[in-house]
Amino acid sequence: MMKGNIAQLMQQAQKVQENMKKAQAELGDLEVTGQAGGGLVSVVMTGRHEVKRVTIDPEVADDREMVEDLVAAAVNDAVNRVQQASQEKLKGLTGGLPLPPGFTLP
Repeated sequence: MMKGNIAQLMQQAQKVQENMKKAQAELGDLEVTGQAGGGLVSVVMTGRHEVKRVTIDPEVADDREMVEDLVAAAVNDAVNRVQQASQEKLKGLTGGLPLPPGFTLP
């Protein structure tokens, strides 16, 4: 009887691992947009934290210091959005258990 339970547990673990790999691939393809300054600066980032595009409104282009601050804020916003999406996606795979703070996918 014990062997049957272990085999079943191993099958469940393998299925969870396969689902995690699938979720990681889907999240890697995800794109989010982080913004700052009410949309004056936008950053498009993938689920792998790769920045794909930065858009800067010409209205602020002459103020270098402001642009630098807004780009940093928009990148941070995008990182937070990727983390939120990762937690939502993985919530079903972890049975609703909270993920550790700062948990991200490779």
